[in-house]
Amino acid sequence: METKRNGGYGFGAFAGVFTPSILTIIGVVMYLRFGWVLGNLGLGRTLLLVTLCNSVTLLTGLSLSALATNREVQGGGAYYLVSRAFGAETGAAIGIPLFLSQAIGTAFYVAGFSESLVGALPAAAGWDPRVVGSATLVALAAVSVFSANLAMRVQYFIMAAIALSLVSFFAGGNPGAEVLAGSGTAAPSPGFWVVLAVFFPAVTGILSGVGMSGNLRNPGKAIPRGTLGAVLAGYAIYMAVPVALFFFAGDAPALRTDPMIFQKCSRWPALVLPGVWAACLSSALGSLLAAPRVLQAMSRDRLAPAFLGRGYGKGDDPRAAAALAFALAAGAVWAGGVNLLAPVLTMVNLVIYALLNLAAAIEEAIGSAAWRPTFRVPWTVAAAGFALCAAMMVLISPAASVAAMLLIGAIHWMMVRRRLRARWQDFRRGLLRSGTRTLVHRLDASPEDGRNWQPDILALGAASARREWLGELAAALSRDRGLLTFASVVPEEGWSADRTQATHQAVREWASKRGLEVFVRVHPAPDTWSGLRELVRSYGFGPLVPNTVLMGAPKDAPTAEGIASVARLAVSLRRNLLLAARETEDDDAAGLPRRIDLWWRGRGNNASFMLALACLLRRSRQWEGAALRLCHVAEPGEDPARAEEALCAFLRDARVDAAVTVLPAPMAAGLGGASAAIRAASAEAGLVLLGLRPPLEGESDAAYGGYLLACRRGAATLPRTLYALAADGIDFRDVFA
Repeated sequence: METKRNGGYGFGAFAGVFTPSILTIIGVVMYLRFGWVLGNLGLGRTLLLVTLCNSVTLLTGLSLSALATNREVQGGGAYYLVSRAFGAETGAAIGIPLFLSQAIGTAFYVAGFSESLVGALPAAAGWDPRVVGSATLVALAAVSVFSANLAMRVQYFIMAAIALSLVSFFAGGNPGAEVLAGSGTAAPSPGFWVVLAVFFPAVTGILSGVGMSGNLRNPGKAIPRGTLGAVLAGYAIYMAVPVALFFFAGDAPALRTDPMIFQKCSRWPALVLPGVWAACLSSALGSLLAAPRVLQAMSRDRLAPAFLGRGYGKGDDPRAAAALAFALAAGAVWAGGVNLLAPVLTMVNLVIYALLNLAAAIEEAIGSAAWRPTFRVPWTVAAAGFALCAAMMVLISPAASVAAMLLIGAIHWMMVRRRLRARWQDFRRGLLRSGTRTLVHRLDASPEDGRNWQPDILALGAASARREWLGELAAALSRDRGLLTFASVVPEEGWSADRTQATHQAVREWASKRGLEVFVRVHPAPDTWSGLRELVRSYGFGPLVPNTVLMGAPKDAPTAEGIASVARLAVSLRRNLLLAARETEDDDAAGLPRRIDLWWRGRGNNASFMLALACLLRRSRQWEGAALRLCHVAEPGEDPARAEEALCAFLRDARVDAAVTVLPAPMAAGLGGASAAIRAASAEAGLVLLGLRPPLEGESDAAYGGYLLACRRGAATLPRTLYALAADGIDFRDVFA
């Protein structure tokens, strides 16, 4: 359970969300770049661009509203919402770019203010815009660091100045032919998507509004009302401005060359400059307030240094984080102007928008009991927002899109390596469950075939510390492709959940050290053999049932009879059977000879089954690079040379790199008993694969156990032997077709 923090300024929807959002929307782009957009695209495409960009923002605003009304929203804005949906790692991966984008956004708006000030005031004509921007940034930082409340109150005066400037503009003036002719030569017209990249920051104000989430009185109500209100108001203004500008200036050259054409088309130009400056400063102030609060929230989630999370005063102001945001903004002011910074902001904001939409779409699609937003949005609407964001990223700049995703991926990877333990629950498990449900149903409807066969192994007894070698063999066979379960039986008497948990933990730690992905099953039962039979009979879910049972080979008659009872059940349930034997207690797979011998009779399905296992073993870490040899004992009357030639031809067609050894018929002493000839031929092998026959009809467990024990004793001098019986109905010859 995460810790809830109360406090802050208790702003409402208008002061805390709508005002900073609309003042960021009605900002530097409208005053200084709308003429440039119109001049390059014309009225029709400009209105299309405005509609497209606002569609992204509206869809994201809907998704954001759904996320914000599903839980109590604390500090951090978009970071908080993303991290609580996707988890701590993704939260950090998006929180850092969000902080950087808002810090750079501050520089973007300050650069716009400096550009307009130097361009409009004759007395400032020779000033360096970067010096003006730096001085402005210091003043804004002083306000934001010591009181967000004061900054919010100042925004009402800013809004009044903007309103007056809009009245002056829509009232219309007469710029004159000389003004409309412009001065200088316009650069070649850029493409639609380049212009969109410059314009898009104008519609990203909703991140500034939600960035004050920790200082809202009721975030669940304030965020939807303030966000959607700002988006709709901004869209109405942005659709009206190009229409009016086109009416006043047509397609005059000044649209592309004069950044102050907005002012020159106004009835009372003196009212526009205060609006320009107020809009730039309010947007900068909004970003400067939001950026440090992202870092503060990350710090309190233990994703950033602790000192960045400390708050000061009644409003819990993050002064240390604000100082870092100021430093980054100051560097960006000196690095470039409006056109250079705008595409950077566009790409980062599109990534954040995409994740907010994706989070809402997944939550709604999963429909868990915990998803109960008071503002519902169909998952298709949120998914459309995600798709639109992703498409725009690629269309604007494929290279920048890849760079942005690589940055986020790198941060995510670093956070995963830290093995973070979040103090909150996210939807990842629900997403996995939902996806698993869909895939399991589809898998159940798909018939088994040899082409796609992988061993899903139930390793009985592998959870025991004395049988780690059995677990290593099982892992080598599954090679992290098939499903692998380590199962053991514990006596019902004295059984407890704590004991089961301790066994689970010990096996998982063992597997983790070896980089293995395993399931662990501990089954209480009256006795070992009945418990193992119950595991074979009942373990699994739907189509996810182990197709292969792995056990240790018997050493004595009582054990052989018990193993035979389990083997008989496995074969009747159409499970493949593997019995593994290790003749010395201290042998290590890494120290064994690097050769696998497979004794091939070529009859039935066993031969192909064993060859499939051998191929999988050679791809494992333990047996990588091991030589494979097919060994065959000629039948009476069979020509060994022709048998060898046939085996070589088969291996060529099957694309298997293996040597062939054929023993003449007189040397054979019976494969079922693992003759002395076989022991001699495979004495230098690290692992020997031998086939088993299935239980005969009416054969008792004692009789079949005697057969299994004879097989084990017949190969007693071999270091490791794997006995195999194919029984799951798959034609393994299809594997080598």
